[in-house]
Amino acid sequence: MIARIHGLEPRSRANGPGARFVVWMQGCTLGCPGCFNPGTHDATGGREVEISELAAQLAAAAADGKIEGLSLSGGEPLQQPAAALALLEAARALGLSTLAFSGYTIEEIRALPGGPGVLAQLDVLVDGRYVSGDRLATGLRGSANQRIQLLTPRYTLADVEATPIAEIRISPTGELVLTGVNPLKLKR
Repeated sequence: MIARIHGLEPRSRANGPGARFVVWMQGCTLGCPGCFNPGTHDATGGREVEISELAAQLAAAAADGKIEGLSLSGGEPLQQPAAALALLEAARALGLSTLAFSGYTIEEIRALPGGPGVLAQLDVLVDGRYVSGDRLATGLRGSANQRIQLLTPRYTLADVEATPIAEIRISPTGELVLTGVNPLKLKR
């Protein structure tokens, strides 16, 4: 099975509780004005990756004890439900926690093809379209209308909201990596 991804971060603390392996799925048709990640919208952008390759990278990070969970972001993970489900199942098989960000509400996800299966594999869902006029950028919510759905007892609301709002990392090649939930509002 293939996933189209925008990118991945093998260890992040700004995309959910604890250290997490993060996959940004490519493609989103929701079109939220002011989206922090517009480069993830084009469904033909990013790159194709075998789920087995992503699962192997996830397993390596878990074996090293460097992560406690998987976070799916985007783009819109629910627009690739089979790939999202396969990644979540791989994380569960490793005993990792799972979290997904979605512009869809939980009610919409329940009605989507593959949506209930994805929900069944999640510990935490951050749901709802981004509304730039209600920008929040804290506690894993980009805007105040978004909700944190605790789908299992693995985490508390306090655990989720304690996630740092941003992180900056310099890669071995000197690339600057900024991640988090809409961490900076840059003015030009």
